Amino acid sequence: MNHQITTITFFKYIDSKDKLWAFTMMQYAHKALNPVKGMLFYKLMGSGKGLGFNPLPDWSVYSLLQIWESEQAAFEFFTNNELLNKYKQHSHEIWTIYLKNKTSVGIWSGVQPFEKSNTLAERNTMVAVITRATIKLNKLIAFWRFVPIAQKPLKKVDGLIYTKGIGEMPLLQMCTFSIWENAEAFKQFAYKSKEHRMAIEKTRSLKWYKEELFARFQPYKSVGVWQGKNLLPQLKDANLA
Repeated sequence: MNHQITTITFFKYIDSKDKLWAFTMMQYAHKALNPVKGMLFYKLMGSGKGLGFNPLPDWSVYSLLQIWESEQAAFEFFTNNELLNKYKQHSHEIWTIYLKNKTSVGIWSGVQPFEKSNTLAERNTMVAVITRATIKLNKLIAFWRFVPIAQKPLKKVDGLIYTKGIGEMPLLQMCTFSIWENAEAFKQFAYKSKEHRMAIEKTRSLKWYKEELFARFQPYKSVGVWQGKNLLPQLKDANLA
């Protein structure tokens, strides 16, 4: 049986000193993260302003994506890890979403890190989506010119619970994370909005990406608060886990 799970944690900073600390940890946190027991893969990422991809950085929000061999390994990290305790001390808000993979296509840093879960809950209709890409240097201008058009529907789409543009490297390595009420809500945005369909067509025809990945997940646990509240109160129902 596959016990792999994924977590993504968002950190919110409001004090200037804490924002500077978070920025420096983009370099220095790796020494403490690399030896974490039970962690199979991780990415420490900054974020962009607004909802989706944005070349302008949001210095107040950072994220940590981690893939675990089991939920117990994740529990040990979030309970006892010294580095995470430091993040807690500097952060105004911390929110962690636990995810089980439904499907994943493509590669991230040369590997396919996500394994499909065989313990998905039928009653849980929520969907989390990760899209990630490394943009070719000679396609940067064309890509960023089109981004505002492709993301326009996000401002009015139904069924979107949360979304944030994140990434390992500004401009070049971009990622979006989003949570939807159900698969139909995501499909309405991805395949029925004119702007997003255009983005898919241009991706295929212009070959913007050096590397890309698309993955869907079932969120099954939410710990912490974001924007002053629990964004996923549905996950209090144990039957959805």
